[in-house]
Amino acid sequence: MSNRAVLEVIALDAGDAVAAQAGGADRLELVTDMAADGLTPSCATFAAIRAAVDIPLRVMLRVADGFAAGDIDVLVRKARELRAEGADEFVFGFLDADGRPDLVAVERIIAELDGCHWTFHRAIDRAADRDALRKALADLPGLDTYLTAGSAAGVDDGIPTLLVEAARKGEPGYEPQILVGGGLRLDHLPELLDAGIDAVHIGGAARPGGWSGPVDAAAVREWRAVLDA
Repeated sequence: MSNRAVLEVIALDAGDAVAAQAGGADRLELVTDMAADGLTPSCATFAAIRAAVDIPLRVMLRVADGFAAGDIDVLVRKARELRAEGADEFVFGFLDADGRPDLVAVERIIAELDGCHWTFHRAIDRAADRDALRKALADLPGLDTYLTAGSAAGVDDGIPTLLVEAARKGEPGYEPQILVGGGLRLDHLPELLDAGIDAVHIGGAARPGGWSGPVDAAAVREWRAVLDA
């Protein structure tokens, strides 16, 4: 991948994936069931998307709505099955009842991943203490990205936090890339890019017809053009 800003797009199926790549996406996040904010897709869906495109795929590991891990054994089994199918990048992240990172669940999943790169997703936006979460996860193998809006309410409210965290790049717990997503709009990009944030994540913004419609290559291309300007 080049030094240009990373554009990650949510894909539900192979059609989405092809359109996203055609529009200039650098990477896809693979999920199912957006009514539950994105759950783990099937191995068959992963295989179909992997056959359709040649850009990196990050596969969601999440079996229930919310940010509790739920059945950890099921998560571990799904991770094992996806690894066997060829998946080598993942997205997950869980909190305990007190809003702290669920290290039991996270470490059990990591044990299945053989060093694969992974994103800690927007559970960070619901954490009791973002800084403490980052430091608790700092030494975990493979963690290279945080998907965050800076706030549970979305990017509009989260920009001040995102700018502060971007300025801490390189400090312990702040080495992973900030991948901004969650109510992100094109007009947010200049301020974020000026702050050194170099990765964005879009879902609904890539679908002019809403979640009932497919990813639109032209919509993705508009984001690519602004990022590259």
